[in-house]
Amino acid sequence: MLIKLYETNPNPSQIRHIAEVVRNKGIIIFPTDGVYAFGCDIFNSAGVEFIAKIKNHDLRRNNLSFVCHELGQISEFAKMDDTSFRLIKKNLPGPFTFILHGSNKLPKLFKNKKTVGIRMPNNQIALEIVRELGNPMMTSSIFTDDKTTEYITDPELIEEKYGHQVNLVIDGGHGGLIASTIVDCTDSTPLIMRQGAGQLVW
Repeated sequence: MLIKLYETNPNPSQIRHIAEVVRNKGIIIFPTDGVYAFGCDIFNSAGVEFIAKIKNHDLRRNNLSFVCHELGQISEFAKMDDTSFRLIKKNLPGPFTFILHGSNKLPKLFKNKKTVGIRMPNNQIALEIVRELGNPMMTSSIFTDDKTTEYITDPELIEEKYGHQVNLVIDGGHGGLIASTIVDCTDSTPLIMRQGAGQLVW
């Protein structure tokens, strides 16, 4: 099912509906400030495993990323020292994934993971869904090996390709092709692991 939303003023009743779908173990595809992404509640272990399977990711080896809607929510589920806090505060919301040490509030599925990727995309649709949900969403971009880029940027074609596998596809306009910049903050000196859409402000 395709739901159209406008980023400048996303419809509150539709946001509530989407959050309820996610809360009830649904899987969605939603817009970010770059590439469209899969999303599910971080407490939905079956959903996390399903997204990992779609992406052909090994949950034991691959870093998992969360979308948070504010700094306070990040600090609940990840540990930030002064350096990483200042860096994150300067650059979020934005097209970055910050790798941080996880906190003891992580769901059981993530307990054996030492690190977690944190996203706060500069996209009101994504942030409003997570705010309404009340806790982070696990996320993974819909990038595939498919050379046909329209199937990862055009919401109608995304729905055509993935609609039978997910509960909702959120149409927030044409998506991008450049993934987020990944910054590893697990050591005393942050390190850019992948240069993507975001230009880091130090």
